[in-house]
Amino acid sequence: MRPWTRVSALLCREDGNAPLEFLVAGVILLVPLVYLGLALAAIQGGSLAVEGAAREAARVYVSAATDAAGRADADRAVGVALADRRLPRHEGDLALRCDGATAGADCLAGGTRVTATVRTEVELPFVPAIFGLDRLARVPVEATATAPVFRLGTAP
Repeated sequence: MRPWTRVSALLCREDGNAPLEFLVAGVILLVPLVYLGLALAAIQGGSLAVEGAAREAARVYVSAATDAAGRADADRAVGVALADRRLPRHEGDLALRCDGATAGADCLAGGTRVTATVRTEVELPFVPAIFGLDRLARVPVEATATAPVFRLGTAP
């Protein structure tokens, strides 16, 4: 065998490279997939929390005796639902709207519908606070729920 053939055969050996290639490729593929799973789980949890907050806000509002008490109770219900998932609470994240009531009429009159809309932002996990990245890595979520007002003596 010629000397340069022996040298080139030693340089081109591939035994022992498969475990290293598997580890490198596994880490390169696995880390983004794990992060994607964590981010989707955070967004789904925030979405479910906002949906539950909107539903409870509408239910609590229609069961109140007055408009002011209903708005305060709905605001507390949203606060509890968002705090349960550790989501931030902002001014104006709850909007209540009256459907079916005439202009200037009471929202709690029988036969009306109250729609509650809740908005917040879900922070993506493990985003550092440098260069303002934590403010950019947020996903807005919103949910709307409607509840009818039933009062005695009125048609549902």
